[in-house]
Amino acid sequence: MIFSDALLQWFDANRREMPWREEPSPYRVWVSEIMLQQTRVSAVIPYFMRFIEQLPDVYALAAAKEDTLLLLWQGLGYYSRASNLQKAAAIIVEEHRGVIPSDYETLLTLPGIGPYTAGAVASIAFGEKVAAVDGNVLRVFTRVLEWYEDIQKTQTKRRIKEEAEARMPEDRPGDFNQSLMELGAMICLPQNPLCGKCPVREFCKARRNGTQRELPVKTGKKPVQEEKRTVFLLTAKNTLAIRKREATGLLKNMWEFLHTQGHLKEEEACLWLKNQGMQPVHMEKGPSYTHIFSHRAWNMISYVVEVERKEEENVWIVADELRNYAIPSAFSFLLRAYWDGE
Repeated sequence: MIFSDALLQWFDANRREMPWREEPSPYRVWVSEIMLQQTRVSAVIPYFMRFIEQLPDVYALAAAKEDTLLLLWQGLGYYSRASNLQKAAAIIVEEHRGVIPSDYETLLTLPGIGPYTAGAVASIAFGEKVAAVDGNVLRVFTRVLEWYEDIQKTQTKRRIKEEAEARMPEDRPGDFNQSLMELGAMICLPQNPLCGKCPVREFCKARRNGTQRELPVKTGKKPVQEEKRTVFLLTAKNTLAIRKREATGLLKNMWEFLHTQGHLKEEEACLWLKNQGMQPVHMEKGPSYTHIFSHRAWNMISYVVEVERKEEENVWIVADELRNYAIPSAFSFLLRAYWDGE
C-alpha cells in the first residue's frame, strides 16, 4: 500500500465531523480556514455556525457593518483576520462578480490569504492538486522524512510542499490535505506522538530510528513583550463606561474599558482618574489577569470605580447592552469578576 492510500483509508474511517466538511462550498471552506488559523477546531465550530447564519455568502460579508463583523468574531482573537476577510470579500464582489477564485495563484492575491489558506481552499473546494502546508503537515513530513531542517525557514516549507504534492492523488487532493492535518492533530502530536496508531508508521523514518520526539526543528520563538496596564471598570447610576479604540493598531475599532500603562497604586489611580476629568466616589481593587497576544502580553491589574457623573468621552451602557458591543477577550476577566459577584 502506498502512502496516500494508507493515509486516506485511515481518514475515511476516523475523520472528525465539522460543519464545513459536510458542505464544503468555497465560501464555507474559506471562512472556516481563516477562523482555524491559530484557533482550535472545537472553539471555531460555534463561531462558524453563527457567522454563516448571519453572513451566508460573500455578498453579505462584503456588505456587513464593521460592528456586526467584530461582534461575530468577538472572542476568536486575531481580529485582523476578520478585517482581511471582509476586504477580500469586497474584492471578490467587485472584481470577480461574487465568485471566489478557484485557482491557487489568484487566491494568493486576496487579503489575508497566504500559501496555506490558498492551498486549502483550492484543493478542498475546487479539487486543485496543490498542498496546504500548516504546522501539522510540517510536523508529519519532517518526521516521515526525518528532516532536521528548520521548519521556520521558507525553503523548508517549500520542500515539504513539494513532497506533499508528489504523494497527492489526482482524484482526492482536498481529502489528502485534510488527512495530513487530521493526522497531525490526532496522532502525530507535538510532544507525545501516538506512533502505534499511525496509519503511515511504516513510511516514517523518525519512528524507525526513534527520533520522532526530536522533530520538528524549530527556531526559538520571539520573546513575549510584557506591558503593564491598569484597567478601570467605571460605573455610574447602574451603567458602565466603554470607549471605542482607534481605527489602527491592535484591536482596532473594538470597544474597551478605560485603561492606562503601568500598575497604579490606589492613590495614583484615583489621581489619574481626576486628571481625566472624573470624580471617583468609591473605588475597590479588582482582579488581575495576564492576556497573551501573539508576541505581546498585557499584565493587567484593575479597579472597579463608581464615579460621580457620566462624562461624555465614554459611552455609558447597562449590562444587557454589552452583547451589542465587540469587547476583546483581553477584558473579559473583569466582566466575569464583576458580574459573578453581583
